[in-house]
Amino acid sequence: MKKKPLAITASAAALSLLLAACGQGGTENTGAEGNTADAASPKIKLSIWHNFSGDDLRAQAVRAQIDKFKTEHPEIELDAQAIPPDGYRQRLKTVAAADEMPDVFFTQSGTSIKEFYDGGLIQPITPLLDQYPEWKNNFIPGSLDTLSFDGQVYATPLSGSATSFLFYNKSLFEQYNVKVPTTWDEMMTAVKTFNDNKITPISLGNKASWLAQSSIISSLADRVTGTEWFKKAVAQDGAKFTDPEFVQALSLFKELADAKAFQTGFNSLDNTQMEQYFIEGKAAMMIDGAWALTNMAASGTEEQLNQVDVTILPSVPGGKGDPNSMSGGSGGGLALSKHVEGDQLKAALDLIYTVSGPEAMEAIANSNSIVTYNVEPDQTKVMPLFYKAFNLYKSVKLTPVYDAYLTSSATEAVNNGLQEISMGGNPEDIAKKIQEAQARELGQ
Repeated sequence: MKKKPLAITASAAALSLLLAACGQGGTENTGAEGNTADAASPKIKLSIWHNFSGDDLRAQAVRAQIDKFKTEHPEIELDAQAIPPDGYRQRLKTVAAADEMPDVFFTQSGTSIKEFYDGGLIQPITPLLDQYPEWKNNFIPGSLDTLSFDGQVYATPLSGSATSFLFYNKSLFEQYNVKVPTTWDEMMTAVKTFNDNKITPISLGNKASWLAQSSIISSLADRVTGTEWFKKAVAQDGAKFTDPEFVQALSLFKELADAKAFQTGFNSLDNTQMEQYFIEGKAAMMIDGAWALTNMAASGTEEQLNQVDVTILPSVPGGKGDPNSMSGGSGGGLALSKHVEGDQLKAALDLIYTVSGPEAMEAIANSNSIVTYNVEPDQTKVMPLFYKAFNLYKSVKLTPVYDAYLTSSATEAVNNGLQEISMGGNPEDIAKKIQEAQARELGQ
């Protein structure tokens, strides 16, 4: 008699299993009554878009932090999309126009994030920074300025922006007895000498058109005009892009193109091809951003990397800008859609901290990437070239990157205009197009 209740219980259990098996019908039944906890607590869905899609070490470091979040949060269904950089900004604009932003997304600092702020598409992450004051206080002073509005922070920089390093091949300079240029005359002499010896003077890949703007004209023009002039021209307050000093800056870029400083077909090559061309020793110089460091670290051999050194662009005659400078500042960061709330908001903030917090900053720095965070790169993990570039970055004045300040229309006018100039276009005509685009978008 004592065993009967146990037998009934066992039979009931067996019947329950049988009914559950029959109910499945050969497919997964996530809503079965035996799984009421899961039914009552469905997974939180979260989306993140970013442009760290390549094989470079920085992209790998960022994606590794996203994967870490996935592993640590099985209760969250994370849709992570890595979108190639060239089409990334346009894709964001498309979803922004329909107010269908991803929950978390990477955006550049300056103009890019300001457009999302002005459109009321994002919400601040200040509460997250306040939750982790040690993280907040370790960013280099000023790092959060171009990612903040009305006293609220909308993203923290995943990296530092340094867009105009002058990389050069030490072996080629020594072989042809060329001085590393510190003045414009020395630059043009170097261009001529390398051309005479059938060596491409400067590797350039301007297929996507932003490279020449970001890496060359941003720094070169500042040397001519000075930073204050540029800020006035951006605001259309006391300066215009048709002013003689800016036309002079565009003329210097034309001087490089006319002197055949760049390889044949540079407007049909992307920046990855450009960097590969340089690291293989086919060009004596390359003007590129900090991203080139992690790209070269991923693709170059130790022998190739040992041939590369780094400095800044040369001074220009009569320039009003500081010659000990380069264009740069805070890079972009992860922004938060205004629609995220409740448990999804908590999950999104946790994701941002995982990808942007102290551990991530250390991982990104050790991927040969500059960060605007107080962390010392591990010299056993980074290449000597990166360590030198990082210290160079910290020793110079940082000046504006054009596309972080100009309106979208004016940025496009600069990008397209530099391609036009490189194919024989007139600097005065291009300056007029840039001026009209900036004034029009500001309603002036």
